[in-house]
Amino acid sequence: MVSHNPLFIIIGPPAVGKSTTSRAIAAHFPKSIHISVDDLRDMVVSGLVLPGPVWSDELAQQISLARSTVVHMAHSYQAAGFVVVIDDFWDAGHPRDYEDLFRLPNLHRIVLLPQQAEAHQRNLDRSGDSPARAYIDGGIRFVYEQLITALPQLQREGYLIIDTTNLSVEATVATILQRSGVEV
Repeated sequence: MVSHNPLFIIIGPPAVGKSTTSRAIAAHFPKSIHISVDDLRDMVVSGLVLPGPVWSDELAQQISLARSTVVHMAHSYQAAGFVVVIDDFWDAGHPRDYEDLFRLPNLHRIVLLPQQAEAHQRNLDRSGDSPARAYIDGGIRFVYEQLITALPQLQREGYLIIDTTNLSVEATVATILQRSGVEV
């Protein structure tokens, strides 16, 4: 049986609210699941490789493993009648990893993209003086540089680009649901 429940893929740079927004979207439905690629990657106990400007084969393998697990989970939960909301960071390889989901009916592809300065401010707000702040700021700069050039292609592929600079979480969710044509 094919489920026609919505499936959302929320992507974007670090610190733009992907997880918060994904959880909030899922909360609008009576039967839903939020699947975070970061959470799956955090399950690695030893040997986790973190993203950086240069991607090693080991990092690419770990990200591919996490995403293939997400795809399997999405199929299973959607078949069981759940609305599925996936959040993941953007990288140039993500279309290949999610290719199987791109054929599903009722798939909604979303890019959260506030102004870059806002992403840095959100990182400061959540990280404070943590050593992770500089690492995440570097990731924000790197992903914005790459993502900006990919936006025209993402739009041609059906991604909705949402500038969340001045939007609250609820306003972001309302915008996504309205622009996706999804009724709650």
